[in-house]
Amino acid sequence: GYSPELWKEIADLGWIGLVFPEKYGGGGMDFVSLAVLLEEMGRACFPGPFLYTVLLGGLPILDLGSEEQKQEYLPDIISGRTIFTMALTEPIGGYTAASIKVKATESGGDYIINGTKLFVPAASIADYMLCIARTDDDIEKGITIFIVDAKSPGVGITVLDTVAKDKLGEVVFDKVKVPAKNILGKLNLGWGEVQKIIDRAAIAKCCESLGGMQAVLDMTIPYVKERIQFDVPVGVFQAVQHHCVYMLIEVEGARASTYEAAWRVSTGRPYSIEAAMTKAWVSDGYNRVVALGTQAHGGVSIMEDHDLPLYFRRAKAAELAFGDARLHRKTVARELGFEVA
Repeated sequence: GYSPELWKEIADLGWIGLVFPEKYGGGGMDFVSLAVLLEEMGRACFPGPFLYTVLLGGLPILDLGSEEQKQEYLPDIISGRTIFTMALTEPIGGYTAASIKVKATESGGDYIINGTKLFVPAASIADYMLCIARTDDDIEKGITIFIVDAKSPGVGITVLDTVAKDKLGEVVFDKVKVPAKNILGKLNLGWGEVQKIIDRAAIAKCCESLGGMQAVLDMTIPYVKERIQFDVPVGVFQAVQHHCVYMLIEVEGARASTYEAAWRVSTGRPYSIEAAMTKAWVSDGYNRVVALGTQAHGGVSIMEDHDLPLYFRRAKAAELAFGDARLHRKTVARELGFEVA
């Protein structure tokens, strides 16, 4: 869930509009600036649909939308009045064009959407969602992005019970009518744009994860220096020291890769391989840092009133968001010219 009061406060501070042009009410800043904000949100385990509204709603509309669509949606996103998300993944799983089975069929100038999307973030609180649907049988040249009112007749949303308690949803589209003017980008040519959206969102998720990794490191080092066992601080033991060293190496490696990728987005350079490398590293690295922090803390780290279990759940959820390490390692291998099964 999220707090509407907190959401309004961050909108008033200009956080939601940070990277949007001033003509729509935004701050006109770059992606690296957004990366710094996302890192701090990850450090604090910020509860809210910020990443999804900005990365999966606002920025795609800014990139692909008509001027009419930008004027209609962006000011409300920036002001915090409208929450967006993206309905992408399906029961078959995967982040490939072939995995898109939800169909949108043309009917009298409108489109009728049928099918089920799974693990849709913030689905239960979203006002609109970008639905990725199949409009042609061609695997890649048959995908279209639709802006769907989440309150439309035929949209059914069920909140799923997830490890991170992050309110992912199952969204069922049952003969949902969407006007043709709600197509975002071009008909049948959406998959290439979806890949860019996923890559950029993966980098943003890494920024958030980096903040969580840093928070776990920051709570672990003081603890092992103060925790007395066998009449000495546990930090005097070499094994515990090595845990802290490995955590720092993971964090700084993640930081270098993440900000390199964010810089490439900011400067308009290609970033698909950097997104894949960063997500592959951070997906595993966040979990390794949490595991080492848990071992260094000992039994207290699994108590529900301690902060570490929250970061454990966030790390596990972040690992799978926008593709896990295995998927992104395959992407990098493909970029290197290897045949990938």
